[in-house]
Amino acid sequence: MKKILSFVADFGSYAINGGTKYKAWLIFLLFIIVTGFYTAYIQLSEGLIVVGASDQVPMELFFANFIFTAHVAAAAILVVAPGYFYHRKDMKELAVIGEIIAMVFVATGITFILFHMGRPDRLWHMVPFLGYLNFPNSMLVYDTIVLNVYLYLNLIGISYILYKKYVGEFDTKALARWFTPVIYLAIIWGPLIHICTAFVLSSNARMGAWSTAVMPFGFLAMAGASGPSLVILLFLLIRKYSKLHINDSVIDLMSTIIGWSLGIIMLVFAAEYFTALYSNTEHAAPLNYSMFGHNGLNMYVPWFWGTVVTIVVSFVAILNPKIRKSYDRWLPILCVVIFLAILMEKPMMLVFPAFSPSPLGEYTEYHPTFIELYNVVLTWAVGFLSLTLLVKGAVGILTGEVKYSKPVDAA
Repeated sequence: MKKILSFVADFGSYAINGGTKYKAWLIFLLFIIVTGFYTAYIQLSEGLIVVGASDQVPMELFFANFIFTAHVAAAAILVVAPGYFYHRKDMKELAVIGEIIAMVFVATGITFILFHMGRPDRLWHMVPFLGYLNFPNSMLVYDTIVLNVYLYLNLIGISYILYKKYVGEFDTKALARWFTPVIYLAIIWGPLIHICTAFVLSSNARMGAWSTAVMPFGFLAMAGASGPSLVILLFLLIRKYSKLHINDSVIDLMSTIIGWSLGIIMLVFAAEYFTALYSNTEHAAPLNYSMFGHNGLNMYVPWFWGTVVTIVVSFVAILNPKIRKSYDRWLPILCVVIFLAILMEKPMMLVFPAFSPSPLGEYTEYHPTFIELYNVVLTWAVGFLSLTLLVKGAVGILTGEVKYSKPVDAA
């Protein structure tokens, strides 16, 4: 117990200490979180009436952001898998950072769902024996199960690796018998959070825009582009501001994955657009609405074309070795652009336009409220604060700056 308490204390104290830029970043996130308590209180007390959702578009920004967080969380396996499946020495030690990314963004996605529910205090209805878990009929139940299992698998992996390294007992050649299967299960489980999330959407029979068999593959490809983009940014910051050595080969592997993923995204988009537009039936109406607008309602048009063009340009750019190898300038900029483009694709291409036309033929534009926007920012701030502190503490343990010191017995 003394070792565990020492681990928590040393980890926490190292995580909150840093230079001026680091402390300014923490203060900025804390400011958003503290001020966001008020907007969160308003929504949780008054309900979804304070957000922009309506009868025509019942899915708000929280649901769209939840889908994106699943992309980032599942992509963390692209850091873990090479280390454990292919035994890459340059990535095995970094696997714990991939697991931290997975755990943080699964938790962030669950937070978005709590806001999306409107009444999270009624979650007990899904607790077996206390409430009614509608299994196996509800796709939401499957998604809940895979998200929570993925969260706890990564939590187990992070806790085990960091604690063993802290006390000086971690040996990759002599892992506990139960640990390696847990890591492999987490790697295999990662894609399921995308597949089940895609099925939550495509199982809605009324939503023609979501009724496509390629949606899970599109989600996986977007995970392969957005997740590694964040990983590259994180790794570049870590090796610039810490003593943890990260080889260029790791960055290059992530860049290669992004390139392949962007190519698959374009292929999936092309297949969906051809299928919908060639026959041009009523099922193509949401896509036409996104691409060209309808009777003056063209809010989504610039977002649609901007996202598509950004993905194509990013694909061409990352094929250029000069950009791909520009670790201090062009590659970070490109990663930010890809990350934001796929984030914006969720509400402005996937979710909001899909509800138009309604069964009554109504076309609707979605306008989020200030409360909704700030609660989205609040949730992201909580996620990035958790990511910052956990990664900072993990780096301290990995570099040996944070380790267990045996107490000296009094003479």
